[in-house]
Amino acid sequence: MTGALYTVGHSNHALEAFVGLLRKHGIQVLVDVRSQPASRYLPHFNKNEVAAGVEAAGVRYLFLGAELGGRPEGRDFYDEAGHVLYDRLAASPRFQEGIVRLERGLTRFRVAIMCSEEDPAVCHRYLLIARVMRESGVPIAHIRGDGSLQDDAELQRAEGSDQPLLFADFEEKKWRSLRPILKVRSEEEESPEFMD
Repeated sequence: MTGALYTVGHSNHALEAFVGLLRKHGIQVLVDVRSQPASRYLPHFNKNEVAAGVEAAGVRYLFLGAELGGRPEGRDFYDEAGHVLYDRLAASPRFQEGIVRLERGLTRFRVAIMCSEEDPAVCHRYLLIARVMRESGVPIAHIRGDGSLQDDAELQRAEGSDQPLLFADFEEKKWRSLRPILKVRSEEEESPEFMD
């Protein structure tokens, strides 16, 4: 698909298997959208290691986790329970800057955004980034762990998210991370912390 955005989760793959997924789908640029580009259990997916691994295979690596990551800095991006408020994040200048860079890249390269989860339905790359790109008319496809390609419209149908909502306000309240990202402390305690 020309001008399409691909998404992929590194999951628990060996680096060679992950690179194989990128090669299978002709990915030229891998954009890392993890806020914290490190893995305790899979150190080959730490930022420097994965960058070196994919670049050795001829795939460019670009880190945009500061712009497009799902764990933004700043209490204003979180609700009382610690969920990321995707509507606020999507409207932020830094996020918009990342989207513009992605859109520019799509005109020249076959691009995949990477996070950690294999299933895009539970990841901000689908719940946030793909939604914003979809609204701009960008075709989206998800590279699954078994090497198959899942069309974004198919994923939306499976999730029931292609159905129009009657109340826009309800949709905006619902547009947040699936689980809390921040540990919310009482007022007398110090600033909030990110959950591990």
